[in-house]
Amino acid sequence: MRPLDPRLLRHAAAARPFVLVCALLGLVTAGLVTAQADLLAGVIADAFLGRAGLAALTVPIGLIAAVVLARAAVAWLAESAAHRASATVLGQLRAAVVDKALALGHRRHTDRSPAELATLATRGVDRLDGYFARYLPQLLIAAIVPAVIAGRILLADWVAALIVGLTIPLIPLFMILIGRYTQRGVRRQWRTLSLLGNHFVDLVAGLAVLTAFGRAKAQRAALAEITRTYRRQTMRTLRVAFLSALVLELLATLSVAVVAVSIGLRLVAGGIDLHTALVVLILAPEVYLPLRAVGARFHDSAEGVAAAEEILALLDEPDTAAGTRVPAPDPSRSPLRLCEVTVTGRSAPVLDRFSLTVAPGEVLGVTGPSGAGKSTLLDLLLGWYPPDSGHVYVDGVDLASVDRDAWQSRIAWVPQRPRLVTGTVADNIRLGAPTASDERVEAAAKAAALDVPLSTPVGELGAGLSTGQRRRVALARAVLADRPLLVLDEPTEGVDDETEQAILDRLPPLLTDRTVVLVTHRERLLSLCDRVVRLAGRPVPASAVPPGRAAAAPVARPAPSAVVTDGTAPERARSTWRWLRTAVRPHRTRVALACLAGAAALASGVALTATSAWLISSAALHPPVLTLMVAIVAVRTFGLAKGVLRYTERLLSHDVALRALADLRVRVWTTLVRLGPAVTARHRRGDLLDRLVSDVDNQQDVLVRGVVPVLSATLVAAGTALGIGMLLPSAGLAVAIGLTTAGAVAPLLSLTAARKSEHRTTALRAGVATGTVELLTAAPDLLAFGAATPRHAILRAADDELTSTRRRGTLARGAGIAVGTLSLGLTTVACLVLGIAALRSGALPGPELAVLALTPLAAAELVAGLPDAATRLLGATHSARRLAELDATPTPTTDPTTPAPLPTATTLTTTDVSVRWPNTPHDAVTGVNLHLDERRAALLTGPSGAGKSTLLAALMRDLDPSAGNITIDGTDTRTVPADDIRTRIAWCGPETHLFDSTLRQNLLLANPSATDADLTEALTTASLGPWLQALPDGLDTALGAHGTDVSGGERQRLGVARTLLADRPLLLLDEPTAHLDHETAAALAADLRTLAEARTALIVTHHPTEFPGLPVYSLRPPGRRGQSSEPSAARPLATQTRE
Repeated sequence: MRPLDPRLLRHAAAARPFVLVCALLGLVTAGLVTAQADLLAGVIADAFLGRAGLAALTVPIGLIAAVVLARAAVAWLAESAAHRASATVLGQLRAAVVDKALALGHRRHTDRSPAELATLATRGVDRLDGYFARYLPQLLIAAIVPAVIAGRILLADWVAALIVGLTIPLIPLFMILIGRYTQRGVRRQWRTLSLLGNHFVDLVAGLAVLTAFGRAKAQRAALAEITRTYRRQTMRTLRVAFLSALVLELLATLSVAVVAVSIGLRLVAGGIDLHTALVVLILAPEVYLPLRAVGARFHDSAEGVAAAEEILALLDEPDTAAGTRVPAPDPSRSPLRLCEVTVTGRSAPVLDRFSLTVAPGEVLGVTGPSGAGKSTLLDLLLGWYPPDSGHVYVDGVDLASVDRDAWQSRIAWVPQRPRLVTGTVADNIRLGAPTASDERVEAAAKAAALDVPLSTPVGELGAGLSTGQRRRVALARAVLADRPLLVLDEPTEGVDDETEQAILDRLPPLLTDRTVVLVTHRERLLSLCDRVVRLAGRPVPASAVPPGRAAAAPVARPAPSAVVTDGTAPERARSTWRWLRTAVRPHRTRVALACLAGAAALASGVALTATSAWLISSAALHPPVLTLMVAIVAVRTFGLAKGVLRYTERLLSHDVALRALADLRVRVWTTLVRLGPAVTARHRRGDLLDRLVSDVDNQQDVLVRGVVPVLSATLVAAGTALGIGMLLPSAGLAVAIGLTTAGAVAPLLSLTAARKSEHRTTALRAGVATGTVELLTAAPDLLAFGAATPRHAILRAADDELTSTRRRGTLARGAGIAVGTLSLGLTTVACLVLGIAALRSGALPGPELAVLALTPLAAAELVAGLPDAATRLLGATHSARRLAELDATPTPTTDPTTPAPLPTATTLTTTDVSVRWPNTPHDAVTGVNLHLDERRAALLTGPSGAGKSTLLAALMRDLDPSAGNITIDGTDTRTVPADDIRTRIAWCGPETHLFDSTLRQNLLLANPSATDADLTEALTTASLGPWLQALPDGLDTALGAHGTDVSGGERQRLGVARTLLADRPLLLLDEPTAHLDHETAAALAADLRTLAEARTALIVTHHPTEFPGLPVYSLRPPGRRGQSSEPSAARPLATQTRE
């Protein structure tokens, strides 16, 4: 991407007028700079050689003050316009990215997970803030100002113009060469950051799995390695990227030094007058100043360009949805036909030349083994993607030519894994018909046998509801939509028999006068269908490795990193900055060296100007050249030192910051592990991602743009005021006042203005990030019901509020820059006036007048970045506070100070146990009593929402009971550390989380020392032997983000296989046969019964008949509609003789 890509201007309309404004302000700035140089040079020359007094110079001094005021006004306008435009552009680009992600729809084989898209739409877009607010304005000014000023130098002195003209072309040449090299590095850096975001969301989503198998703390090593890779790649890029600034500094300072020496020597020889020499000396640095500023903003450019490339690559992708070429036919009156459709899978077609006709008004049942292609068939009917070959016709119209949104507006869909959104149960149901009355919503809930109040809060992706309750909310949503084609993917999975029967009783009226495609393994549901199609499973390749056959050689696995080790939970944060202080403390020496290098670089710049001014003024008296040699050497030395020292300071400060950030990211994960899945499940993933990425990244500003620049500037400012004071005390006082105003008052003004909006900005930014993650994760459900656009409108309203909040602070933020420019400009005028008065009184030697007048101009560099640093520091403070709040969250379990011996886990007993989730006022289950004998299995059943999974969470010590006791072998589990208790328990949740990795790595989480033979045996026991044989890469097959390429039944059996690999004495299985066809479920249940004979096992199920011979405990929810209002209790309902 070029520095100013026209595609960005096309996608962000607000950037176009901004470019014109920047160009106009650049021309005005160039005119004011040349005017100030002419006026200042004339006053100094007249006062020094012409012996003019203040009375004679009142008018030109007044004009200088007027120019200073004008420059301050222009600086204010430029800063305000830049940040206002940037805020608007970011909002437009974020909306475009989310729009595009939604337009792409639910795609197969996508290269971007929802987490990666969310990172791109949030952190990726935010990285363009520096590009639009800082780099782009400076780039446009650099394209205009140097040319205008160089033209003025040419009119004054062709020799100096020649020196400048020879060096200026070298600057863009070096920048292009260095930029091409760093571009690849920045792309790698951005990809690593995207990987980090995706990996973190994956870890948070699977925290329950990692905690259950004792692998959560071990993941710190993997996270630490990614952050180290990010730091190494960033530093490798910065070492070269900062070379551009080094080249700029060296060329600029050496050119100014050569110009100063050249005009000094020609002044001695009488070849040039003092006025001209001073004009050239003042303007020469101004030629390079915009270019140096571009180099200083190169990192903003590099980050922005890398993010922009990803954004533009996404925006340029073709949409999945077709155009509105053909109206969407009515499927209740038109037949659906699949003609020879083929959808490719990993090693074999999922559907192979499959044909099917669905008559209008027909209720078609689809069943078959897990992985046979049932959900893929529904994806084709929903229009998510076209088949790889063949066609899908509706009333003779190819579905590929029909607009996707129009077609889906005719479909009501219940997905296999419903993705609910934050709000209430009623809000989620109303997504099917936003204008529906409360009565209709209530009727839809009743039709779905939903047993929770409609006002019940729902967290992200349905947090707070059980699996069965989420499915019934989705069913109620489809009922309310009342569309001609009803597509149901296992609508009663995860519900008890009683609730299933209630749904069956209500379904027949809902199926009339519409076409229905129903995917299910339940025979009771299939009995409602007019016709049933049974899909066959995928064929097993003849070359597949037989089950149980071990690999020829063990697979090498990397050893855990020694950098991140296990330890006790971190002590609670006692202050906002504690985390950062802890992370920086090991690198104090580097911080001190960075401050010293920064101070030396700034001092070199001030000294270069002061020495050059003395050299020119002294040369005007035509002394012997030897008397100027010390000054000539000093000018060259300062010119070389400034660039090298600045380069050193940047590398040191960024290295420390990146090391600290790596430690902070690991600490965020460590805190989440301490809190456990019981707390993180109540947090929205977007909020946690924002804390890990944006909030942690903002801490970099504390060091790079806060501590190091402020300390360096303070040291040099004090030295500058002291040095000027030694020449003329009153001028030293003026410099001290001017630098204090520019270095303290101006940042304080910016800080005050920013404080009014920054807290609100941080909260809004977190809200936008959270909403973006939720919107993109729940996109399939929202798109199918036409709710994506309204939800995006809500997100855009929040983003618009964020933009408005940012824009409101820009005027005052620009005022901070203006005050700094004004104070130093007026300091120059004051020093000039005081110097002339002292010169006339004989208290000041003539050559020192130029030193007094020009040094404040050079001192502007000391404080120029402090207003921006102040606002960044404020943002970093709010981010640090959010990190501290996370650290201060109480842990839901408490480990004993004196642990009891670890039991062997042969028996399990609960006595009057009650459990509640964190930050909730009521218990989810109360008074639970159950007992499991050694090597005996029992079943736990009950309606959805009765608290079965909550009870298992307490058994796993993710939660401590609010009342009662849980004992293992007679030992209260609260007297044993939670991690130790979990080493005795193997657990499988109701919705198995699969990590974005290979099959092997997903299984090894349960037992890292397992061999390939062990993995294959576990998969075979879980009825996945033929499935494993069909995989193209066997155990090394990648499962995709969250296992997107795995069917629901395969996913659940992988969870069972992972649990079996753990080989622990106590087994907790939460609906292990969910999503399975009858034959597979029966086979798996039989295997589990056999395995349970060697272990103590508790199996949660809605279908006890799948496990004949096992005692059954039942949970009853308190006070739910249509359920018993008695206190919940687990009690044996039936005990049968074990078969």
